[in-house]
Amino acid sequence: MQKGGWEKGQMRVGVLSDTHLRDGSLLAGSVFEALSGVEMIVHAGDIVSLSVIEALETLAPVYAVRGNMDRFEEMKALPERRVVSAGGKKIGLIHGWGAPLGLEERVRKRFDAAGVSAIVYGHTHIPTIKQADSVLLFNPGRATGRLPAPCASVGILHIGADLAGEIVRL
Repeated sequence: MQKGGWEKGQMRVGVLSDTHLRDGSLLAGSVFEALSGVEMIVHAGDIVSLSVIEALETLAPVYAVRGNMDRFEEMKALPERRVVSAGGKKIGLIHGWGAPLGLEERVRKRFDAAGVSAIVYGHTHIPTIKQADSVLLFNPGRATGRLPAPCASVGILHIGADLAGEIVRL
C-alpha cells in the first residue's frame, strides 16, 4: 500500500454529497486537500449551486446528480440518476429520497438492471460503506457540516481489481 491507503495502479475517485452551498468558493480547504490527486469526482446531489461543481472541477472532472434541495437551475441541469464508468467499473450515482429507513434498498432498486459495482448516494448526511451482495453502497456523508453525522466528511473510491470505499473525516 502507498501513502493514503491506495495501491499503485488504482484509480481514485473523490466522492461528495450534500454540500448545501450557495457559493462554491465557500468549500473548505480541507475538502480540496482530501480530494487532491483524484482522477474523477462524483457528487450525489444537494449541491445547491452549480458554482460548487465549477470549484471542484479545478481538481478533476465532476459528474453529479440533483438532490431534493437543489434549486431549479440545478434541477434542470443535472439528471436524477446516472451511471459513470471509472477504472473499468460502473458506478451508480443518485441522491436518495424519503426517510432514512429503507433508503439503501430504494436506491439499489433504481440500478437493478444497470450492472453497477457501486452505488453512491447521499440524502442522510451519514457516512456509510456497506457491501450488499456484489454492490458497494457508499454514502460519503456531508462535506460542509456535521449533523446528524459526528463530523464533516467526503469519500474516496479506490478502484483496481477490487473496489473499496474510504470515508475521509474533515
